[in-house]
Amino acid sequence: MALSANQVKELRDKTGAGMMDCKKALEEANGDYEKAVEILRKKGAAVAAKRAERAANEGLVLTKIFNDGKTAAIVEVNCETDFVAKSDDFVAFANLALEAVVSNQPADVDALMALTVNGKNLAEELNAIIGKIGEKIQVSRFSIESMPNGMVVDYIHHGSKLGVVITADNVPADKTSEFTPILKDIAMQIAAMRPVSIYREEVDKTMVEKEMDIYKEIARKEGKPEQILEKIATGKLNKFYEENCLFEQVFVKDNTKKVSQLIEDFNKKNGTQAKLIQFKRFHLSDEKK
Repeated sequence: MALSANQVKELRDKTGAGMMDCKKALEEANGDYEKAVEILRKKGAAVAAKRAERAANEGLVLTKIFNDGKTAAIVEVNCETDFVAKSDDFVAFANLALEAVVSNQPADVDALMALTVNGKNLAEELNAIIGKIGEKIQVSRFSIESMPNGMVVDYIHHGSKLGVVITADNVPADKTSEFTPILKDIAMQIAAMRPVSIYREEVDKTMVEKEMDIYKEIARKEGKPEQILEKIATGKLNKFYEENCLFEQVFVKDNTKKVSQLIEDFNKKNGTQAKLIQFKRFHLSDEKK
């Protein structure tokens, strides 16, 4: 059938799909506009399947504090190129995913994608944007952190490729405004220094054993006596803790202090027992866990 240029343009403006795709969809739908939209949406699902094996290492990390500062959500949404990560459609979808996490607090990504927020189903919106943009796009992970008796702070590094949320317990309500900038600085510390845990007791035992074995082998190859290898390795392990455990790290904004001192100073001044509890650090280049 004969199609006017205006018909094709109208469909393209509505869906964002390519001119030829719109023309073919209208031809297949015999000029039926709504059916053509449906065909393009189904094509989006097909494009998504074709893109499933592609690498999606760009994207955005978004955070939101809610529940009167007691809860935070952090979400990572990925695409293939930085160009798409900056596009209005991708940013809108990423924010829709964040809103769905905040409003529904789903158990996992599958549950998230089944949600409908503001009349928009996440899975359908994802297929539509994949069909329009032609890149692999996915919500790779999210986390919800709550601290009823404390507080939560977030930090997004410039460019939204790296985000942190951190929780602290035992922070009195009348002290949150004073503690917020301290916790914000600590969140920035996490972004910059990439600790593996807050406290040394939390470091994975397998990692500790591996480090000890490496230190012993290095000392052995340097000709150190077998009976002192344990002592040498223990000394190096303490150094490992100082570099990799948040509480023991040198504070990046003042190298005369450790992060632990920030908490100790606050507690001493206010007669409180504020304590760091947990953090999540999402970076686009991180291996997903």
